[in-house]
Amino acid sequence: MSIKLDYGVQSWCFRHFKNNPEVAQKVRDIGLSKIELCGAHADFHKPDEFYQIVKTYTDAGVSIVSLGVNTLVGDPAERDIFACAAAAGAKFITAHFKVDTFQDAIKKTQKLSDEFGVRVAVHCHGGYMFGGQPDVMDYLVKLGAPQIGVCIDTAWCMQIGPHSGKPVEWVKRYGQLLYGIHFKDFIFGKNGMWQDVIVGQGNLDLPAFAAALRETGFSGMSVIEYEADVENPVPALTKCVAAMRAQVG
Repeated sequence: MSIKLDYGVQSWCFRHFKNNPEVAQKVRDIGLSKIELCGAHADFHKPDEFYQIVKTYTDAGVSIVSLGVNTLVGDPAERDIFACAAAAGAKFITAHFKVDTFQDAIKKTQKLSDEFGVRVAVHCHGGYMFGGQPDVMDYLVKLGAPQIGVCIDTAWCMQIGPHSGKPVEWVKRYGQLLYGIHFKDFIFGKNGMWQDVIVGQGNLDLPAFAAALRETGFSGMSVIEYEADVENPVPALTKCVAAMRAQVG
């Protein structure tokens, strides 16, 4: 696997900009050609309109590799999200489940995954959201695999604490059920508050994480995510790309 060839960027990084041609150009400006598209830039419940959005990115030389992060509760309207992913040629959706609906939602999600040929990766989002803890993630994946696997957001993984939040160990823990990566990095203050930094310059051991991905044969989707500098994200994201290429390849 070549991470260099595979990783893109999460469109949430460009959430201040609502115009998709402009976002597509910014993806190219930072030196990438892949994107995970989020709800800030598309309404996944309007598949007919989504075709034009796909064309906008395709014409700019940017491929949509995933849609997310979506909250799945088992609503029949969630079929639209899978239809949009299929229309984009995306093989993955990143998602959250909710504690009060996950059992029914997982069953319905499995059927949609099979119908559209799109895998679902449960996004770990720290200690304050259902699915952030590894024991909960283990249970969700046990219920939903192989249609449902894991998306490791490296920063949010670390946010749950140093004993359980170890991104390198999570790669080995989930192995072939690891479907997605959000390359993101945090530093933490004394009160536990987090701050975005260039990937690899915070608490994430980027070379070790990348080595673990290679060792396990990771073949899912991966994107960089940097949430700060909302109004001018290109400089920091360009540095993220440079760091990835220097430390990962």
